Amino acid sequence: MDEHAPKRLGFVGLGRMGRPMARNLLRAGYELTVHNRSRAVVDALAREGARAANSPLLVAAASELVFTCLPTPAAVEAVILGPDGLLTAPPSGLIVVDTSTVNPELSRRLAATAAERGAHLLDAPISGGPPGAEAATLTVMAGGAADVFARALPVLRTIGSNVHHVGPSGAGSTVKIVNQLLTAVNTAAVAEASVLGARAGVSPEVLFDVLRTSYGGSRMLERALPRIMARDFTPGGPIDLILKDLDIIDDVGRDLNVRLLLSSVARGLFKEGRALGLGAEDMAAVVKPLEQAAGVEVRTQGPGVGNDGGVRS
Repeated sequence: MDEHAPKRLGFVGLGRMGRPMARNLLRAGYELTVHNRSRAVVDALAREGARAANSPLLVAAASELVFTCLPTPAAVEAVILGPDGLLTAPPSGLIVVDTSTVNPELSRRLAATAAERGAHLLDAPISGGPPGAEAATLTVMAGGAADVFARALPVLRTIGSNVHHVGPSGAGSTVKIVNQLLTAVNTAAVAEASVLGARAGVSPEVLFDVLRTSYGGSRMLERALPRIMARDFTPGGPIDLILKDLDIIDDVGRDLNVRLLLSSVARGLFKEGRALGLGAEDMAAVVKPLEQAAGVEVRTQGPGVGNDGGVRS
């Protein structure tokens, strides 16, 4: 632990990403005060050494730096600016590190409000999913004042192995939505390509082995295709969540007058998945409407299985 870093930390939002991040802070020896809408996870972390608080306001009062990790922009605004929010009566110099995915305009507005109240806000969204949160190998893309980032950096390195200061307030959220655009488009492309290959009679194992070392390879190919082949759609990043991000991307593109053709196509495909009741499944489940239309299922073909690509009779 860096002797000059904040020692008293807070965490609000202990979901699939927040809980392992909070646990890593505890393991690093920080004092940690936590709050979450549902109480069970708070009690679980309290048994591991965290202090429980009944509101974000009380988390702020006990902390020098507070993380938020929340699912929607509305939740972020409520936790930070609500009647019992982090910025209701913040201690002087409090640093709020929002790791959520939100519109850059909201990040800038929250940072301005923090400054008016003697506090600071970094928009510092994360990438790497639950495995990265568990292993503390997240990529952190932080926007905000350079001196505030420098103060927070030792703490940020406790949750991530790739920590970047990317510019002023709003820049972190901008980089994250660019990342999410690529994540969504590449996942949709992997789904479409794997269905095409399977319908043509090529086994998905062969596709994966060849494509991962070819120009068509990508991190999302390596994430999505094994899940598709194993029919494992346990949500690491649910369809509902990527659709929330795509809605933000659409709003930003419209505001900036940037054509976002591929993200619009991907958004339409993810909406088809949600219409089939797949919203809570992992984003790799976007393959299912394509499979349904093609009459094929992309799944692992064990030894002795014919190379029919999973075509349904």
